[in-house]
Amino acid sequence: MVLVWLILIPLLGALLAWLGGRWSSACAQGVALVAMLGSLALSLWLWRNGDYSLTGAGFTASLGVLPQWAFEFRADWIPSLGISFHLGLDGLSLLMVVLTNLLGAVAVCCGARDAGTRPGLFYFNLLWNLGSVIGVFLALDMFLFFFFWEMMLVPMYFLIARWGQDAPGGRRREAAALKFAVYTQSSGLLLLLAILALVFFHQQATGVLSFDYHDLLNTPLRRDVAWLVMLGFWIAFAVKMPVVPFHTWLADAHCCAPAAGSVDLAGLLLKTGAYGLLRFGIPYFPEVAHELAPVAMWLGVLGVVYGAVLAFAQTDLKRLVAYSGISHMGFVLIGLYAGTEQALQGVVVQMIAHGLSAAALFMLCGEIQARLQTRELGAMGGLWATMPALPPLLLFFALASLGLPGLGNFVGEFLILLGTFSVAPLVTVVAALGLVLAVAYALIMVQKTLHGAPHRVGTLTALDPPTLGLIAVLGLLLLGLGLYPQPVIELARPAVQAVRHLYAADGAALTTAVITTGAPQ
Repeated sequence: MVLVWLILIPLLGALLAWLGGRWSSACAQGVALVAMLGSLALSLWLWRNGDYSLTGAGFTASLGVLPQWAFEFRADWIPSLGISFHLGLDGLSLLMVVLTNLLGAVAVCCGARDAGTRPGLFYFNLLWNLGSVIGVFLALDMFLFFFFWEMMLVPMYFLIARWGQDAPGGRRREAAALKFAVYTQSSGLLLLLAILALVFFHQQATGVLSFDYHDLLNTPLRRDVAWLVMLGFWIAFAVKMPVVPFHTWLADAHCCAPAAGSVDLAGLLLKTGAYGLLRFGIPYFPEVAHELAPVAMWLGVLGVVYGAVLAFAQTDLKRLVAYSGISHMGFVLIGLYAGTEQALQGVVVQMIAHGLSAAALFMLCGEIQARLQTRELGAMGGLWATMPALPPLLLFFALASLGLPGLGNFVGEFLILLGTFSVAPLVTVVAALGLVLAVAYALIMVQKTLHGAPHRVGTLTALDPPTLGLIAVLGLLLLGLGLYPQPVIELARPAVQAVRHLYAADGAALTTAVITTGAPQ
């Protein structure tokens, strides 16, 4: 039942915040913050009291091991259709839930400036989205997973359309929200069709109608059918990451979203796509994943390089940070399909590190825009001399973004490249060039915002203590992850080893020949 409370606390907090908004914005924000801190405390309690080192009998004897769930909850929902309310928590999902609650609390604290005249409804949408994201990370019934997958999108649409702002260049927030909805809902329809197809073929093979994660894992599929069903899953998750060429919704959504929405979008919603591939997309279709690996990894390389080039070309600070996220998630896609344990561990570390660093950068973008009334890099400059505290923080997270050793982003990208080199050296070399481009766009951001002649006379308002404290906490966590990532690595190890064993199913290890030629083994 404790897993149910992880979802219920944000959802109940959303309703109470909506009611609290009738009194004041501070009341609504206070209720929302208490709810997210309570959910964070519960997730940390689960970290302390669960055994996440368990592995057990897995998919089949030949397919390796599957992590046991440290905590699990199951209740009948629609038994006539084989649908249950099935939740499970292992080390991988725990890390994602802790990240969600932490960044959720940060997003709530960012909301005071953007809540406007409808604060209760603003925090309702924000917490409803966060509760749905937690549901995505816990769901072990595919109908329940799809339910939460769709439920987290609607509040984000309203956050952008109702509380966002029109971006420079004539980009309207309503159009950006609609573009986000079209991409995500269209890909969500493909996901639903793929889930239904998988359930149908499982029933056809076994006579059992079930949406349960474990039941569907060993569904026998012909190769051509497996490809079609897998693509439904893959496209839905690729749009959310996003993978080039499904990325065009991201920059507009970020530019028009409020600061809290950008923290949520970059720190959490992008990670649901990577989590979906790691938990469902690869385990359900391991043989097809072998065949897709060459294409997927080169799409990751394209994302790394293309995202960095686009970031370098931006004159809008928020768009620069948004496109840098495409580059970072390209590394995640490479690591997912490299299939080695080091690369998969790097994927987990990179998801957490990028969540922390992107959230902080979008917070700083919001603080700069609030003081200068612009996000144009050409209208900035000289902030080091005119704005206390913010410049060192912006420099710190810019260095994290480019992969400075000692910070979490470096650990994630290094493990991904190290784990990929043994199976795809050319992919590794080309992807590593993206790190050079990251240096270029990060230094451009620092130079144009912090240095040069100030465009404003006098000292700008300093960061308020709560905001300064939040950003400092994110920085300390990023530093801790860079210096001592072992707790995260150990926590995710069973889930990572399960996926790794799938890549080596029936002795079909993923080799350099497969990556370079794409020939099935």
